[in-house]
Amino acid sequence: MRDAVGRVRGGTLGGAGLVVLLWAAQVRPSARLDALFATAAHLTGLLAGYGVLVLLFLMARVPAVEHGVGADRLARWHASGGRHVLLLCFGHGLLALLGYAVHEGVDVLSAVRELLAYPALGAAAAGTVLLAAVGVTSARAVRRRVPHETWRGVHLFVYLAAALAFGHQLAGPDLAVAAWFWALAHAVVAVLLVWYRAVVPVRQALRHGLRVAEVRAEGPGVVSVVIHGEHLAELRAEPGQFLRWRFLQRRLWHTALPFSLSAPVSGGRLRITVKALGGHSRRIRRLRPGTRVIATGPFRALTAARRTRPKVLLIAGGVGITPMRALFETLPGGPGDITLLYRAGAEEHLVLRSELEAIAAGRQAGLHYLLGPSDAAYDPLAPRALTALVPDLVEHDVYLCGPPGMSEATRAALLRAGVPGERIHAECFSL
Repeated sequence: MRDAVGRVRGGTLGGAGLVVLLWAAQVRPSARLDALFATAAHLTGLLAGYGVLVLLFLMARVPAVEHGVGADRLARWHASGGRHVLLLCFGHGLLALLGYAVHEGVDVLSAVRELLAYPALGAAAAGTVLLAAVGVTSARAVRRRVPHETWRGVHLFVYLAAALAFGHQLAGPDLAVAAWFWALAHAVVAVLLVWYRAVVPVRQALRHGLRVAEVRAEGPGVVSVVIHGEHLAELRAEPGQFLRWRFLQRRLWHTALPFSLSAPVSGGRLRITVKALGGHSRRIRRLRPGTRVIATGPFRALTAARRTRPKVLLIAGGVGITPMRALFETLPGGPGDITLLYRAGAEEHLVLRSELEAIAAGRQAGLHYLLGPSDAAYDPLAPRALTALVPDLVEHDVYLCGPPGMSEATRAALLRAGVPGERIHAECFSL
């Protein structure tokens, strides 16, 4: 996995370096103020355009990238990169505006009116506004208050924003090779997006013919959905991975929901377990048997392939138990090699408890329930508590899945307890 992370990071930085070289090849040194503004605007514009392409590529669901890097890390890169791209867009616009105003000898408001009269510039400005809207709705404080469907709908504006800015980007460079590079980069990313986000899901739907077989309650607000279909082995879905599910039923069909397998694929059936407490997830409880299902994936890299040590500690929080339950059953190991810690607010919140206890008994594996409110004085996932439960903790690989806050705090505790960072394999269980 480290190799994949390094390759993606290296490729991204290498592309940025190439963009800077293209800019440097076109720079015409000048001490005039308008030329300085124009030169800086050109660089920030090239980097902003490249940044948008990187953001789209990270979310294109290319299997080799998602399997190697992990969707959770890609999402963090996407969010962090989005902020930088917005700053570059605003910086490009401001520098170009000031350069034009100085060159033409007009005030800023007049420069705005004159620049927006150019169709390509007007389209690029509209694209920037759309990107800003995406950024605002993605801010943590705003996203908590925005319905998931609304957030996803606004996020689709990224594609329109990229299309609106494309003409302006081709008009900027003075070298033909730069225009060819820009057009080729856009074409490659567009093909990846269409293939993996449109063609592949439709092809999989036609091939596997997935349908809901059963919906059953597992606990307060938690249901399991059993899905059957043909040729499920061809999905190559491993325990610990996620798929994106689209249920073709009223008020659900338009949203692709990421859920992990909560049990290995077996007998032409697979199972997901969902915390159905609000919005689209609550509607899953009302799924009717026979409902058509489209599954895209699998994605993410929380699989047995990340293992580097004979002993493994699985840590689950809340409904993050679903991928951990599948790994608890399938990870190779002898007696005492596999241990599962399950964090929940109270005993009644434990999901799939009978299955976990049967697996633990059959494999002679460790199973501990860590119960209590998250704001209690005693933290069962603190470094000292973890080493008390697992004395040889530093000799383990650790698989971690839970809500973002719990995952971040537990990762920090594991590092303080001496577990090397490269042996902590984490995914945040959030939509």
